[in-house]
Amino acid sequence: MAKPHIIIISPALAKANNGNWQTASRWARFLRKQYRVTLAAAWDGRSADAIIALHARRSAGSIAAFAAAYPARPAILALTGTDLYRDIAIDAAAQRSLRLATHLVVLQSAGLQELHPDMRDKASVIYQSAPALKPIPGKIAARTFDVIMIGHLRDEKDPATFMRVAGLMTAPGIRLTHVGGAIDTALGAQAEATQRDHACYRWLGNLPHAATRQLLKRSRLMAIASGMEGGANVIIEAVTSGVPVLASDISGNRGMLGDDYAGYFPVGDSPALAQLIDRAAVDPSFYARLRAQCAVRAPLFSPAREQAALLQLVDNALNMKPGKTR
Repeated sequence: MAKPHIIIISPALAKANNGNWQTASRWARFLRKQYRVTLAAAWDGRSADAIIALHARRSAGSIAAFAAAYPARPAILALTGTDLYRDIAIDAAAQRSLRLATHLVVLQSAGLQELHPDMRDKASVIYQSAPALKPIPGKIAARTFDVIMIGHLRDEKDPATFMRVAGLMTAPGIRLTHVGGAIDTALGAQAEATQRDHACYRWLGNLPHAATRQLLKRSRLMAIASGMEGGANVIIEAVTSGVPVLASDISGNRGMLGDDYAGYFPVGDSPALAQLIDRAAVDPSFYARLRAQCAVRAPLFSPAREQAALLQLVDNALNMKPGKTR
């Protein structure tokens, strides 16, 4: 008997090297044990038993076309970030995607609150995952206190907040490393200027995922300054590498790290982020508290847990009663 065919629609494919691509690639790998899986940037009309589309606005055309061609087949929509926290409130195409999808996925628990109550009944929370990497014991005694930010240079990630920190820190030995391509050329120019003016800051540009994760593993802290996030992969990769996180105080980050987490700072507040970095560098008890809180969250981000949740969702979707339409 042929395996059911699942098409995963990801507007960002491998070349983009971003969070949506990492999600699509990982989900394809998880599903291939039970299904025939195709990855595509858009639905091209080929038959499928179900589609999984990432991003309500960017995949809106694929969702609408598939729903029109196969009204009784599952169309699963994963809300990955800007669509959940911006587009579904203002964009007609994104709103249509919500209506047409048979199932919705959010990537952390706080995301459910962004959905209209009528939509929550068809929504599931699936935390993303990353394989655990054993922390490097020697980094505790390193001469530098390395803080990394990972994310392409674009407004939603607010990389300028991290850059400004370079001129505000007071603790000795802190080194800031920034990984990500300059999607916004003005932010790229700002990164170059920051690197020129502050020896503690280095911008490495876009790097392969494996190399980036090794840099993360060797860091003492990871900073995420985003103005909006659906459920950031980089938080998961930090936590599962034993690296504590300093995060902007937004719903998407709270849904990942918990409301009581000690490492939040207000969005755009470089002095507050600098103070947290300084405190973590000189206060072992505070640093230990961040590590312990992240360790408590780590089981949420295990690959086995994510795979089981995804397979359960797809199995249930394919077993919808025949003839059920939108």
